[in-house]
Amino acid sequence: MRKKEIIEKWKQGLSKEVLAKMYRREYNQGIKIIRSSLENRYKGKFITNYEALEYVEKIIYKYIKDEK
Repeated sequence: MRKKEIIEKWKQGLSKEVLAKMYRREYNQGIKIIRSSLENRYKGKFITNYEALEYVEKIIYKYIKDEK
């Protein structure tokens, strides 16, 4: 998910926790695809809900700060 998508969904009323779950799921699916090839078997790191929430909160707080 891009930053604009996160901001738009947040404005529509989704909570930070729901956005973090969506972001985590999408990110980890991308990592699974990268790891599916043999030479990249150990590349990338799966993220936790806490790390995804941290990413989403940074985007939302930066948007709020820049808006004022």
